[in-house]
Amino acid sequence: MNNNIKDFSWVGSQENFVDSENIQYLSHIIVGRYGGNSKAGQYKNEDGCLVWFNEIEDWEFVMVLDVHNTAESAEKVLRLFENEKAQIKHLLSMETVQKTFKTLEKKILSMFQSKEFLSTCRNVQGETACLKIVIRKDKYIWWFSVGDCILYLFHPELSALGQYQINQRQFYEWIGKVNTFEQEVPCYSLGIKELRQGENRLFLTADGLIECPNEPYLNPRNIYDSFIISKEEESIKTLFQNIQENNVRDSTTIISWKVNILKEVTLPSNQK
Repeated sequence: MNNNIKDFSWVGSQENFVDSENIQYLSHIIVGRYGGNSKAGQYKNEDGCLVWFNEIEDWEFVMVLDVHNTAESAEKVLRLFENEKAQIKHLLSMETVQKTFKTLEKKILSMFQSKEFLSTCRNVQGETACLKIVIRKDKYIWWFSVGDCILYLFHPELSALGQYQINQRQFYEWIGKVNTFEQEVPCYSLGIKELRQGENRLFLTADGLIECPNEPYLNPRNIYDSFIISKEEESIKTLFQNIQENNVRDSTTIISWKVNILKEVTLPSNQK
């Protein structure tokens, strides 16, 4: 466990964690990686992730990638963001949340649509099948998604209304050899959501957790309940153990952290 790392990136070609799990804390953020079962035919890991945060300026910037064919496209995306890290962090440090989100949207789109990056992608083998970028600043989250990685927000008020999943999974969107940003109109989704007062848990995952045989976590309530039953590290261990027991082949990467909101949040007029 290392609580001092504030910049972290990884891709499965570096270490694949096949038949093994790895759970580590980056301060308040927990990163879990499981490479899938060799008995089910798994022999490589094509996931990737990136975590940046600043506790003084009160923001987190995280990314989960799920690749197919080779991990090469994930490596190129991570390198793209590492090269632009200083400017992205500068935008994250802006005083107003609204300005941060607006400028980062323009910045990320320009990065993916740059001639140099598009040219690089044409020469890679495979595609990043899904890419999820999530920024938390103040009491808001902003996300940018290409493909089918999933973002959940767990809070008792939302759970009571049956809401857990923030984004809808999108298929046939990629970055790599086949690239949604090569189209006349690039396809992606994004959004902004206000967190609720009290403890919020953000949870990002690649699709191995969801597409596991017997689908133990297809219903997000089961993921939410796992954090109620036990502490966060034990909860993620349980998630990995269950998909392993169900003979999952696909790798799974998880990033999760808690945010406690003290400020007032939006409520209907008859509840104020």
